[in-house]
Amino acid sequence: MVIIKQLRRKKKISQTQLGDEIGVSLRTIQLYERKDANIPIKNLTKIAQYFEMTIAELHLREINDLGEPYVKDKPFTKHGSVFYPLEHGKYLVMAPLVLLEWHKKYIESLDMLNKGEEKVPFQSAFIIDSVAKEPYYIFEVSGNSMNDSSIQAIPNKSFVLGLALKKEDLAKKDESLWNKSYILVCKDRIICKQLTGYNPKKGTVQCHNLNTSPEYQDFELRLDDVLQVFKIVKKQL
Repeated sequence: MVIIKQLRRKKKISQTQLGDEIGVSLRTIQLYERKDANIPIKNLTKIAQYFEMTIAELHLREINDLGEPYVKDKPFTKHGSVFYPLEHGKYLVMAPLVLLEWHKKYIESLDMLNKGEEKVPFQSAFIIDSVAKEPYYIFEVSGNSMNDSSIQAIPNKSFVLGLALKKEDLAKKDESLWNKSYILVCKDRIICKQLTGYNPKKGTVQCHNLNTSPEYQDFELRLDDVLQVFKIVKKQL
């Protein structure tokens, strides 16, 4: 993020000093200061705190080449996400982030999360073209089963923006749902797969791996074992 370089220079500290403050190397800070840097949420949080800002403010300043926070209208909250209106009808969405180490906790806490009695402790940001009616969540992906090095690939530890979908919709005869990537929150794990169809006799969805390595086999998953479904609408590698 170029804004990190701007803030660092304004504070008159070196890349080495900033690295020492957040616990990373000089080389890592050099990478973070690039325009399209993929910064782990934990380190981005440390950087934001160091500059006495929020992650949202960092992203909003990054959007504006002048380095000042830009918002066209007042932000609003919906389904636990904060939406910042930008130019051309776009929005910066700060959505709940489910990190790998929080996958198990997320599953265990679903009832309390749905009741509003607990919140996901992390957030991250994506820029979207419009605001949907359904909730947005961001998930960190585990494993390389969806990494075939193509434009559709979703490598290990990617962040994906998911739009909630009723799992019952997968049982409908809607061809537009298939051959797309989803996050499936199951009773024992959270997985990222491409769904290719539904078997009404078995009550299963066909899960496809983009990675063609023999260790990744396609399989059927009982819809009854799925707690939540999120259609992937964007990704950060």
